[in-house]
Amino acid sequence: MKYVDEYRDPAAARALVHAIHDIADPDRHVKIMEVCGGHTHTIYRHGIEELLPAQVELVHGPGCPVCVIPMGRVDDALYLARQPDVTFTAFGDMMRVPGGDGCLLDAKADGADIRMVYSPMDALAIAQREPDRQVVFFAVGFETTAPSTAVTLLRAREAGVTNFTVFCNHVTIVPPLRAILSAPDLELDGFIGPGHVSTVIGNRPYRFVPEEFGKALVTTGFEPLDVLQAIHMLLTQFAEGRCEVENQYTRVVRDEGNPKALALLDEVFDLRPHFEWRGLGSIPRSALEVSEGFAAFDAERRFALPGVRVADPASCQCGEVLRGAIKPWECTVFGTACTPETPIGTCMVSSEGACAAYYNFGRFNEQVAPADDVTALPVVPR
Repeated sequence: MKYVDEYRDPAAARALVHAIHDIADPDRHVKIMEVCGGHTHTIYRHGIEELLPAQVELVHGPGCPVCVIPMGRVDDALYLARQPDVTFTAFGDMMRVPGGDGCLLDAKADGADIRMVYSPMDALAIAQREPDRQVVFFAVGFETTAPSTAVTLLRAREAGVTNFTVFCNHVTIVPPLRAILSAPDLELDGFIGPGHVSTVIGNRPYRFVPEEFGKALVTTGFEPLDVLQAIHMLLTQFAEGRCEVENQYTRVVRDEGNPKALALLDEVFDLRPHFEWRGLGSIPRSALEVSEGFAAFDAERRFALPGVRVADPASCQCGEVLRGAIKPWECTVFGTACTPETPIGTCMVSSEGACAAYYNFGRFNEQVAPADDVTALPVVPR
């Protein structure tokens, strides 16, 4: 396969849907978590959930890097952005994430020098063009985006740039998975494993999922046929009594991951002792911080941040959505007080947020059970 249309072919999708219906156990309800927010958007953009048998339930996980940033860290970002002589740079989906004291767009409207960038290298270029400004980059994301931050810090050190720092909020994927699996109140049968993160870390780190918790995991790509094939692979494991880590995303992901990217992360970052996650609380060794060798580029060392923990709004249930405990439409403010135009929680803001997926693709209410006749279902149009 070379072109995106091949991953959205209606005939292939219909064949996979039939195969899923054929192999699903009619007497067993299974719950599968798609870890990554990119998968959530694929599922609801293309109506995949409606094609599945009624006994196959999909729930959403914590793999949206913007969604898991707690409000206190957003407030720290706002504090940095409001400092004199500071130019604060961030990805676009962080600009509207609410903290306890507004969002970055609010601070920009009040006069703070806040600029949207597409990469940390863009932020470094600003620092090189404007040496009289202290340029701070708001680094967020899982192991997927952390290597680009690492490369930027290496370039900054090589170029002798002294007015560039990173506010590091990179997180790692394995600790939240372990936290979810250890929770007593959530029953899962398997995982649609994250694709982008796995291009860096590989498949090996997920082996604890079947070995320690007895759950299956299939690392998966982001096109409709990828997701359907992953669901079929999971159901096949259930039917055959297997419990393994499998790789559907073989065109990109290797068991060993990307050794060069992993070496970069080891060189530039250390694991934090603890990090707070929205909805999951403080998880040990679950996030990265700038290492001692790059301390000159660490915004948390250069600036005295407030570091105050801020509780989520009482009405917001983003935490429950991120844990897979509820669906977005079950939140009391979904689609009313909380919309993409007036977000209360991060899940409604991010381009990978589950609430945004439900809202944008019309899944406002609980869905009816799928039709028994799968041939009548509209299958993934081109």
